[in-house]
Amino acid sequence: MGTVTPADPHPAFLADKGARVFVAGHRGLVGSAVLRRLLALGFTDVVVRTHAELDLTRQAAVEAFFAAERPRYVVLAAAKVGGIHANSAFPADFIAANLQIQTNVVDAALRCGSVRKLLFLGSSCIYPKFAPQPIPEGSLLSGPLEPTNEWYAVAKIAGIKMCQAYRIQHGLDAVSAMPTNLYGPQDNFHPENSHVLPALIRRFHEAKATDAPEVVVWGSGSPLREFLHVDDLADAVIFLMDQYSGLEHVNVGSGSEVTIKELAELVKEVVGFQGKLVWDSTKPDGTPRKLMDSSKIHGMGWKPKVPLKEGLVETYKWYVENVIADKK
Repeated sequence: MGTVTPADPHPAFLADKGARVFVAGHRGLVGSAVLRRLLALGFTDVVVRTHAELDLTRQAAVEAFFAAERPRYVVLAAAKVGGIHANSAFPADFIAANLQIQTNVVDAALRCGSVRKLLFLGSSCIYPKFAPQPIPEGSLLSGPLEPTNEWYAVAKIAGIKMCQAYRIQHGLDAVSAMPTNLYGPQDNFHPENSHVLPALIRRFHEAKATDAPEVVVWGSGSPLREFLHVDDLADAVIFLMDQYSGLEHVNVGSGSEVTIKELAELVKEVVGFQGKLVWDSTKPDGTPRKLMDSSKIHGMGWKPKVPLKEGLVETYKWYVENVIADKK
C-alpha cells in the first residue's frame, strides 16, 4: 500500500477493513462486543492486548506499543470500572487509573502519527445528578455530579475534553460516545458490585436453583431505567467510526424506558423462577428516572436492534454457560 499523505482522500472506516484497528479493553463488556463486531464485519487486522501484556496506565509502555504497532484506528473501551461500593472505597484508583489510561492512549495516538481516528467510550454518569430528562448532550457540566461515582465521572469528562482539545489543537479525529446502562455477554455478575440487571439475573437464578419461595427486591419498583444491549452499542461504535467526526460527544441509548418492576418481572420470566416477587418499599428507590436523549445519533440514522426480552434471554444463556458452569 502506498504512503497516504494528508491531502489524499481517506477511505471511510467500513471501506478500510484491511487497516489495523486497536481495541483497548477487549476483555470487558464493551470491548469484547466491539471486537466481535469488527471480526464479523470482516476486519482482518484487529490488535488487542491483555492488561498483563500492556498496562495502559504506564505511559512508556503505551508509547512503545503505538510506535511498534502503528494502528490506523483506535477504540478506547478500556477503563477501571466498579459499583458504588468500589467507587467509595477506592476513589484514588478510579480517578487516577482512568485519567492515566485516557491520557496515555490519546496522546500516543497523536504522537505515533499513524492514527486516523480514535473513539473514546464514556458513561452516562458524566451527567449532573439532577440533569433534565431525557438527558441531552448539552447538559454536560451544567450541575453537580452524583457523589457516589464522581471520581469515575470526572475522569470520563476529562476524557471527552481531551478528545476535544486534541481535535482543536492538533487536528486529531477523536470522537466520544456516551452509552446508557448496558447489559449482555461478559457483564459483571458479582454479588456485591454488579448493576441492577445482572444482579436480578443472578438472584432469580440462585432462587430458582435453591427452590426459594420468594425473591425480595429493594424499593417500590417504580423508577424508570433505560437499557441497551452491548451488541447494539458495538454497532453504534462502528457507525460513529464510519460516519461521525464532530467535536461534541454523542449519547448512545435505546430511547425506551422500563420500570424496575417490569424489568424484574421480565427477568423472573426469562430465568423461569416460579416463586413470588416481593418489593421491600422500606428500602430506597434511587433516581426516579434516568433516560438519555439519543436523538442526535438516531437522527444520523443509527437505531438499536436488540429487543430487551431477546437480549435478556441471550444474556441469561451466557450467564448459565459461563459464570455458573465455571463454578462447577
